[in-house]
Amino acid sequence: MKPLTRRLGIVSATAAVALLAALAIVHPLGAASSLQPPMMDHAMPGSDQMQGMMQHHQQMMHDQGTMQMDDQGPMQMGLSTPTMPGQDAFGAIQEIVRMLEADPETDWSKINLEALRQHLIDMNEVTLKANASPTPIDGGLQIDITGDNLTSAAIQRMVPAHAEELNQMNGWSARTEVLPDGVRLTVTSNDPKEVAHIRGLGFIGLLVSGSHHQPHHLAMAKNEMPHQH
Repeated sequence: MKPLTRRLGIVSATAAVALLAALAIVHPLGAASSLQPPMMDHAMPGSDQMQGMMQHHQQMMHDQGTMQMDDQGPMQMGLSTPTMPGQDAFGAIQEIVRMLEADPETDWSKINLEALRQHLIDMNEVTLKANASPTPIDGGLQIDITGDNLTSAAIQRMVPAHAEELNQMNGWSARTEVLPDGVRLTVTSNDPKEVAHIRGLGFIGLLVSGSHHQPHHLAMAKNEMPHQH
């Protein structure tokens, strides 16, 4: 009996030591876990809430100009559609159309956008294709503005009408003389500073002077112009 009792004592002592060691390990872990803040019980978002969160995230990415991809390649950063009209006359007419459509008083029975288009064709001919030969004269500048075919006809429609506008600016005196292939424009002033101004502007500078072009285009589209050029 004594050997059996001794063995049981040894087993009991060993078990007691193992239990104490386990308690020593578990207790620090429990103490550490008690120092951590309690976990918040968050419910998982539903499908509608999750979809809203995804849409919000996508909008944020779009607003930050993130590159989006489609089947045809990368889209322009930060833009959903292009903004440039691609052609200046097209853009000018588009702007007038938007103004007309935004005005509830627009009388569409009187609108003449074709007249505006023809005027813009003339502007293109005169601006880009005309030949200009300036000659300084006493008190200002004389310019022979000429061209071939459509260009000369556009010059003869545009330049005399624009000379009327120049006559109302800066104390200038402007007059025109019709040439076989264009127009001779003469602009003078009694003010020496304006003489230098006129000569410095030259043909294209005098052509773009004034702020009447844009209102002129709108009035032309509304068919309110006594003349169309």
